Amino acid sequence: MVKKKNETYEWIKSLIGALVLAFIIRSFFFTPIVVDGASMNPTLQDRDRMIVTKIGEPNRFDIVVFHAPDGKDYIKRVIGLPGDRIEYKNDILYVNGKAYDEPYLKSYKEKISQGSLTYSFTLKETAVGSETVPKGQLFVLGDNRRHSNDSRRIGAIPLEKVIGTTKIVYYPINEIKIIKK
Repeated sequence: MVKKKNETYEWIKSLIGALVLAFIIRSFFFTPIVVDGASMNPTLQDRDRMIVTKIGEPNRFDIVVFHAPDGKDYIKRVIGLPGDRIEYKNDILYVNGKAYDEPYLKSYKEKISQGSLTYSFTLKETAVGSETVPKGQLFVLGDNRRHSNDSRRIGAIPLEKVIGTTKIVYYPINEIKIIKK
């Protein structure tokens, strides 16, 4: 009888330990997310399931998940870091006056029959309203530039609102991949 109680106690301890460990990992290191909508097409598809890494600061062209002003969690690509001057001109990204290639947009740009994927703008002409990305904030855009509610409309994203970065799609199984910048 004593052996049975000890075995049950050991199982309960192991189960509680596993739950605490899972809680710590999910709260501080990794968490799953489901892509909702088409704003990151063609890179990500609606209903893709991804792992969000909560470790480290986001870099330019990383895909981030953040708490948006409307209370939802959004997934977008980092285009501007604090202090950057951002401009789009003739469908080309300029950061601090330097042109950047965006290979993740290539397939969408090839499909466009007329006009540009990203309309021309300066940072001051967006909801950010300043010459540079404010300190402690990010300028983010969806890859589906014509259909994305991003920093052009909602403004710069405070770093404290960023949940983490993501680049691993784990579902659907036939679409498992690591997203490259």
